[in-house]
Order: sequence, then C-alpha cells, then structure tokens
Amino acid sequence: MPDSKRATIYFDAEVHRALRLKAAATNRSISEMVNDAVRMALAEDAVDLAAADQRVSETSVTFESFVEDLHRRGGP
Repeated sequence: MPDSKRATIYFDAEVHRALRLKAAATNRSISEMVNDAVRMALAEDAVDLAAADQRVSETSVTFESFVEDLHRRGGP
C-alpha cells in the first residue's frame, strides 16, 4: 500500500475473527478489506451529501404540520 498510514483499530472479538477468516479465504489482508469498506462508506456519504445539497431548496415541513394537514384532508 503506497503512502499508507498506520492506525490502531479495536474490533469486537467476533468481528475480528470474521475478518481473519475472510482474509484467509480471499487471500487479502485485513487492511485491504478495511480500506475497501471505509472507501465504500465514504463514497456512500458523498452520495448522501450530494442528494442533500440538491434538496436544500425544498421547503421544510414539521411533523406536526404534516399530521395536521393530513387530518384536515380526512386522514387518520
């Protein structure tokens, strides 16, 4: 891993065991798997942030006003 940085991460015992078993089964290191998982999580965050930016101009409705409007229109 070029330009890698070292960090200490504490896993639950079961998670660590699962990672070790998967690493052995896939011929990958735990570091590779954790890096891939973190990259995917960050990519998902980027998608969520982009979606939030697109919705920033939408009007906000409180739960209370939504329920009141629903009730006025014959809802529960």
